[in-house]
Amino acid sequence: MFLTCHYFSFTLHRNTEINIVIPTPEGDEQIAAAGKDVRYDYENGLPVVYLLHGAFGDNSSWMRFSSIERYLQSHNMIGVMAGVENSFYQDMVHGGKYYTFMTEELPAYITRLFPASKKREDTYIAGLSMGGYGAWYLALSRPDLYSKAASMSGALDIEKIFSDHVNRKDDAFRWKDMFGDLKSLEGTDSDLFTLYEKDRKKGCVPELYQSCGDKDFLFQMNRSAHERMTKLGAEITYSEVPGYEHTWDFWDKDIKNVLDWLVK
Repeated sequence: MFLTCHYFSFTLHRNTEINIVIPTPEGDEQIAAAGKDVRYDYENGLPVVYLLHGAFGDNSSWMRFSSIERYLQSHNMIGVMAGVENSFYQDMVHGGKYYTFMTEELPAYITRLFPASKKREDTYIAGLSMGGYGAWYLALSRPDLYSKAASMSGALDIEKIFSDHVNRKDDAFRWKDMFGDLKSLEGTDSDLFTLYEKDRKKGCVPELYQSCGDKDFLFQMNRSAHERMTKLGAEITYSEVPGYEHTWDFWDKDIKNVLDWLVK
């Protein structure tokens, strides 16, 4: 079952739109009358994965460019998709409070209105490109909320991206609106490596998944991020996939591996 919901967000101070996929009891959009036994535990709640879009995407990206509804149906999972502009999932200094929206308002909305589990062990997050960074950023910022986080072709080194782009006048990202007058993001709570060290010291770290095609323009960044995280002690389910670029061909293929990993 696929739903589009429009509602007023008190965090964003405007109307917003989200997409939700809920597996149907009979499964797989059957057209025959046989085999309609209810097979999901709706009363106790289904596992839920928050699916994050990349730069220039929105809440419709996963539904338009992948077969995510079929994949969620076969994995008995709820999928939630929201739009955050090109915000890198931050609480912007001048703009939307997207971190707060994603980690507080949206989960409360979903678990109150839909048959989604409230348990940490059933709550996951995954994304591509900017959303790959977002998945790790939100999960490492709130390890109490998400048990697993998956990055596909993630823009994982926010300091490098920031330093390379912040002074470009024609850049599509509003860096000053996101981060104000900061000169560097290294060591801040937007830096994934800093967040991981904090989680490790607290003894609460979400499980991490990372993948990237070896033809992707972010491949070297992903390889470097993996090496840095591993040196910090992270155990990551990691794959470099030959022949794939920064495209939906890869993400539609790999999200099936992600879902298998989430509910293994």
